[in-house]
Amino acid sequence: MNWTTPADLRAQVQRRWDRGDLLRAVDSTAISWPLRLNLKAPGAVDLSNRFEAVRDWVRTIAGTERVRIEWREWNHRIQGAQRLPAAVWLDTLEDALAFVGKAREAQRFKILWQQTAAAQPALLAWLSRRPLQALDLASRWECLLAVVAWLQAHPRPGVYLRQVDVPGVDSKFIEAYRGVLAELLDLALSRKYVETTAGGVAQFARRFGFLDKPVRIRFRLLDPSVPSLPGCAGLADITLDVGSFAALTLPVEQVFITENEINFLAFPEAPRAIVVFGAGYGWEPLSRAAWLHGCRLHYWGDIDTHGFAILDQLRGCFPHAASFLMDRETLLAHRAQWGEEPDPVRHELSRLRPEERAVYDDLRFDRFQSGLRLEQERVGFGWLGTRLRSGSSSTGSPMAADVKIGAGGAAAVGFGSNRRADCDSSQ
Repeated sequence: MNWTTPADLRAQVQRRWDRGDLLRAVDSTAISWPLRLNLKAPGAVDLSNRFEAVRDWVRTIAGTERVRIEWREWNHRIQGAQRLPAAVWLDTLEDALAFVGKAREAQRFKILWQQTAAAQPALLAWLSRRPLQALDLASRWECLLAVVAWLQAHPRPGVYLRQVDVPGVDSKFIEAYRGVLAELLDLALSRKYVETTAGGVAQFARRFGFLDKPVRIRFRLLDPSVPSLPGCAGLADITLDVGSFAALTLPVEQVFITENEINFLAFPEAPRAIVVFGAGYGWEPLSRAAWLHGCRLHYWGDIDTHGFAILDQLRGCFPHAASFLMDRETLLAHRAQWGEEPDPVRHELSRLRPEERAVYDDLRFDRFQSGLRLEQERVGFGWLGTRLRSGSSSTGSPMAADVKIGAGGAAAVGFGSNRRADCDSSQ
């Protein structure tokens, strides 16, 4: 017996709420009224074989509040004249909201709509597109509107996000709500004030003309014969802003990149080489350094699916980059150190080389064990030293460059006079 129940009727209306249709209908014609709900009712055979059950069902449906029932008169050959529900209707939006207990929420949304229509009518399109999200933001909506108004009055302000002085808006508010603010500002600001090539939360500042905290690149000189930078004599661990790093002319041929700080700090000496601490800032800042494109790049990441995904992303900026200690031999030699990756990547990675793809496939298809992971910090330093002395990367390519960087040979070290360098003397 699968006749429609009052719970089924409410579920139909709840789905319209979950899609935002009922909220859109608060100030639009998103739904035509009255609204007919789907109804599966008993038939003639049910009247003959389940008469008591049919009668109970009729009483239940008839007792459902807020709905209007359209009845059908039956003349049954056994049970005689019967009156059964043929259709169920909700006549108004108010009936529908009350039916699923959302009248109060809809009233809050109506206030948001009216408030926005008066202050920022261009944002009504966003409210219509994301009504449930707007409802979740109801307590912060005035602040969001205030930030939008401030940006309209101060387009591309050239200050840091926390310098924005809007009454009632704390210093961290814009940072916390960059995602929704980006969508609102795209609607509210003139195109000439939006840098459309900058997208995503990470590039919010650049998109709307704020100052952004400078990305810093940390690296170590692995060859004592390579001259240090001015003011950093005797210090191997150096941190530069992106512009200063890009302006370097270092006499190096190899660059190792690792995501683990201890691996970075303990990386052995290597001729004409540096090691860069990845630190999660992405690869675009590194790609600005034209001199890096002439070096041999070796990426040392975890042997797990995300490690290979990061390698794949790196090759989007540096197609010639090689993997380092991310091969099957290293994986199998450290079986006792295997761990588990909580949320593996499963999709294809188009930039992997055949031997890397083979290991990646072993991992994503769980051929050794489910969610296998070998973290880079669990690889023995003896293994690292042996691989360095053997002079080959994970892919078998030689770890030596046939191109030297820097017009001044081994003495060519420098950066622009207007750049800033931070030298860490703690190591």
